[in-house]
Amino acid sequence: MAATPPNPAAATPRRKVSRHRGEGQWAAGHFTPLNGAEQFKKDDDGLNVRTRIETIYSKRGFDSIDPNDLRGRFRWWGLYTQRRPGIDGGRTGLLEPEELEDEYFMMRVRITGGRLTTEQLRTIGELSETYARGTADITDRQNIQFHWVRIEDVPSIWERLEAVGLSTTEACGDCPRGMLGSPVAGVAEDEIIDGTAALDEIARRYLGDPRFSNLPRKYKTAVSGSPLLDVAHEINDISFVGVVHPEHGPGFDLWVGGGLSTNPKFGVRLGAWVPESEVPDVWEGVTSIFRDHGYRRLRNRARLKFLVADWGPEKFRQVLEDDYLGRKLLDGPAPEMPAQQWRDHIGVHRQKDGRFYVGFAPRVGRMDGSVLTKVAELAENHGSGRVSTTVEQKMIVLDVPGDRVDSLVESLEALDLRVKPSPFRRGTMACTGIEFCKLAIVETKERGSDLMDELERRMPEFDEPLTININGCPNACARIQTADIGLKGQLMTDSEGRQVGGYQVHLGGALGLEPSFGRKVRGLKVTSDELPDYIERVLTRFQAEREDGERFAAWAARASEEALS
Repeated sequence: MAATPPNPAAATPRRKVSRHRGEGQWAAGHFTPLNGAEQFKKDDDGLNVRTRIETIYSKRGFDSIDPNDLRGRFRWWGLYTQRRPGIDGGRTGLLEPEELEDEYFMMRVRITGGRLTTEQLRTIGELSETYARGTADITDRQNIQFHWVRIEDVPSIWERLEAVGLSTTEACGDCPRGMLGSPVAGVAEDEIIDGTAALDEIARRYLGDPRFSNLPRKYKTAVSGSPLLDVAHEINDISFVGVVHPEHGPGFDLWVGGGLSTNPKFGVRLGAWVPESEVPDVWEGVTSIFRDHGYRRLRNRARLKFLVADWGPEKFRQVLEDDYLGRKLLDGPAPEMPAQQWRDHIGVHRQKDGRFYVGFAPRVGRMDGSVLTKVAELAENHGSGRVSTTVEQKMIVLDVPGDRVDSLVESLEALDLRVKPSPFRRGTMACTGIEFCKLAIVETKERGSDLMDELERRMPEFDEPLTININGCPNACARIQTADIGLKGQLMTDSEGRQVGGYQVHLGGALGLEPSFGRKVRGLKVTSDELPDYIERVLTRFQAEREDGERFAAWAARASEEALS
């Protein structure tokens, strides 16, 4: 009988070979979806869900919606399900999405550069009253959000918005979201360059383009020629900042890789000067790098900031020039530090044409539909046909004749829209919070409104620029890390042993050319009820210890932990 040949597999245990799939970068050939979000995007482009909304879901109702559309692709059209009422913050991280969500939607109206005609503003106000129970929140990305929207009403809302030149296209999702611009572009006396044409061309070319509708994560753009640096360029994925080149004149300094959330990073300069006419092409190149080289394996590492941090600005610029633009960019100067801390354009300011713009502060960005309609009427009655929103949840009426300014200011103030606000009204922002957001742990909007009233009552003489940003969860939608006083919502135990809503405190954050993330004092947490006492105590200490002209952020960076507690 012949001998049985040896079996190598039996002699040597088989080693499991794992195929390295890297970070899921398309440029490396890694096209296999590595998580659920990448899979549903591969299955169908988010832009395509509109047809199903119009032809199926709006006619058959909420229960007919496919889960991958509901919790995924709907975002490409500015729609999120809102939080079901009555679910406390302690259950936020414990429940499944279908348990947390209500059968109503938040709808985000995309407002490029914050620019609105009074006709558009009136339409938004009317839609709020008709379809959204009067809700209308100005966001810190210059958009306006509705709540309580039914799927049955979405096509009608779209029709009304698009009739006046507005849309919700790619207002959310893994795509180029709402694009920021200076709210006083083209009118400010001190403007370096008007970025309006460049911003509009980016939107015209690329908004809704399938080439850029499947990015690794959300993608945020800012373009501003204001010397006040008024679009928070430091924390956007891509920013074009107005500068004057010594040889070529006004243009833009290019920044990439900013973003906050749980891993905050400031954007970095590439050292490149971009003329206005080339801004859209450079935007396409940077966005294409993100699409092709961005990390798609883990959602929490899928923002552009992680790629920029790993590559560094030199390599990023080289890849942009060599592989995407096919030419070198000009070196250019950095923007200058603005002389003033406020960047919100609140108050009365002369325009370059001799007319005026009037900036006002609603309460933490919250305005109902009827107030929006009244603002549109007031603007028109005072000779204006347009308004703008800011990245601080504020609004501006443009083009007001000089002899109508006082009347407009009086009328706005009568609506509790402050043109001459206290630092607390002017500097307080709040995210959506637990009222509507499925990620939130604590309430924010009402808390912020009450807080500013209480601080005004307690400290009427306080007159320093101060930002107080309130967030309902760790995701930093309200930019808590870059505020003088940033409040991150969390649950905590009060002095009587009860679980209550409260905040982790960040102190001394700042934007500008010397940006910093707020300092966390070890163990410092404050319950919601204790907030006024705590902030009054810290501000009183600041006033006693500050050096001449010292701002709160600088003092907080050097103060003792005892002084900040």
